[in-house]
Amino acid sequence: MTLSTLNQIFFSIVDRNQSCVVKYQVSDEWKTISAADFYRDVVGVSRTLRDWGVSKGDRVAILSENRPEWAIADFASLLIGAVVVPVYATLTEEQTAFILRDSGVRIAFVSSQKQFDKVCGKLVQLEKIVIMDEVESGRAIPISQLRSNGPKQRDTSFDEFALASTGPDDLATIIYTSGTTGTPKGVTLTHGNIASNIHYSLSGFDIGATDTSISFLPLSHITARHLDWALLYRGTTLAYVSFIEQLPKALLEVHPTLIVAVPRVYEKVFAKVDLNAKGAKRSIYRWALSVGRANRNEILAGHQPVSLSWRLANRLLYKKLLAGFGGKARLFISGGAPLGRELAEWYADMGIRIHEGYGLTETSPVIALNNPTAHKLGTIGKPLANVDVKIADDGEILVRGPSVFSGYWNLPDETRNAFVDGWFKTGDIGGIDNDGFLSITDRKKDLIKTSGGKFIAPQPIENSLKHNPLVAEAVVLGDKRKFPAVLISPAFAVLETWARSRQIAFDSREQLIADPNVRTLYEAIVEDANQNLARFEKLKKVLLVADEFSADNETLTASMKVRRRAVEKRYQKEIEGMYSKAEE
Repeated sequence: MTLSTLNQIFFSIVDRNQSCVVKYQVSDEWKTISAADFYRDVVGVSRTLRDWGVSKGDRVAILSENRPEWAIADFASLLIGAVVVPVYATLTEEQTAFILRDSGVRIAFVSSQKQFDKVCGKLVQLEKIVIMDEVESGRAIPISQLRSNGPKQRDTSFDEFALASTGPDDLATIIYTSGTTGTPKGVTLTHGNIASNIHYSLSGFDIGATDTSISFLPLSHITARHLDWALLYRGTTLAYVSFIEQLPKALLEVHPTLIVAVPRVYEKVFAKVDLNAKGAKRSIYRWALSVGRANRNEILAGHQPVSLSWRLANRLLYKKLLAGFGGKARLFISGGAPLGRELAEWYADMGIRIHEGYGLTETSPVIALNNPTAHKLGTIGKPLANVDVKIADDGEILVRGPSVFSGYWNLPDETRNAFVDGWFKTGDIGGIDNDGFLSITDRKKDLIKTSGGKFIAPQPIENSLKHNPLVAEAVVLGDKRKFPAVLISPAFAVLETWARSRQIAFDSREQLIADPNVRTLYEAIVEDANQNLARFEKLKKVLLVADEFSADNETLTASMKVRRRAVEKRYQKEIEGMYSKAEE
């Protein structure tokens, strides 16, 4: 049966009747939920929503970190035809209220007292608020109360209703874009949009009931939610991690066979490994990388080299990196932002092939993905079999197919502007090679045009700089300026260790980045990157900032992409000062 609705995924989970569908942690103990218990909980919540008068087309919000209750609330709402509106747990009260008001949410599921406080004020009026934590609150209704309303056995009448309640054309979710610029827009995705994408996105991957994956990327983001749906459909066990700080420990306890992460996670692992390679270890590290480089083609082809040198390097280094991921991972996928060729090469030289993919919220999300049978380093893979991709005259990637959304919520003008002759405009610049692999140069709106008329694609330059463990984030500047420059947020843990080893005294991060030795260090890093750039791309100045980029200070989106315009606005005074001084 071809997958056509998300409700079919739920019933595939139930029919498989596995003893462990999901895992979650209570204190230091991992607990499991069986298919039978999952069915009881979901149907219990779904029945209650129906009793409250929630029906097809009504909007239900979920404001929570990753945990089993997220999936329970999601499926419970979808089963009765309701439309789920996910909200990032890191958003402010005002940002949350905008989404709830704009989408017309009636019921909200929240994880904790902190999230409850965001939605119970005067900014938004909700009919009911369901809370996942066991907390004392006069207004919040415990989700445990709803779960207990579930049947002890299969309820065939409810099952028949749920399967008939929705069709492929029915709206399943409204996902608000994280917004690197401007006001968030509600992307409307139908059951058919997402189901068609799930049906094709993991083609070429041998993933099934013997696999385990950790769900830690925010489920408010389409990438994570799509992945969880797809893996549950395949019978893979999900282990929920609510906060990314818990991930390293969870990896060692869960031993996942599948790793799916955004580039920022892979960057942090690289930085830690590179930082720890000191003294005699540094020589072994460099030797092992050279061995890996000599065997890179075999790794990228999916083969494990058999030479004596590779086996020795594997025992001394590569296995230790794999052990940090839990020791059993056999598949690695990256998405959400560009991985960067140098980082992908480093992992390949360490014996790990990362399958990079590409997609957008508006495309449900996967457009293209490298897989074990079709993989090319430096690309984002071949487009999915049911997706058409072409390159516009100006280099923009255009896409059409059943997984492409129909429009933005209540924004007809924005919807019209998103399409050209039936093709969705991705906003990304790229190309397709002779083998059919898609590559991205940069975001169209991020291209920098200097006052001399030269166009610069910032992302490849920024990714190259971030490959250095001393660089946490880099933002290329220079639009309408005489020359390009770069703003760098240092990797302070690494930088502070470097400074102490050289007896550089500092009482604050501001004092640290002002030190002449530190400035010389970062100027050398940038100059090294300049060696691979065209003359008009070379970065003439370096601006160091004392902040770490984060969603809290609005320099990153909730999905950990740099908000370029927000960064430029935040440091406008420093940027203007740097350019003014250079022009004196």
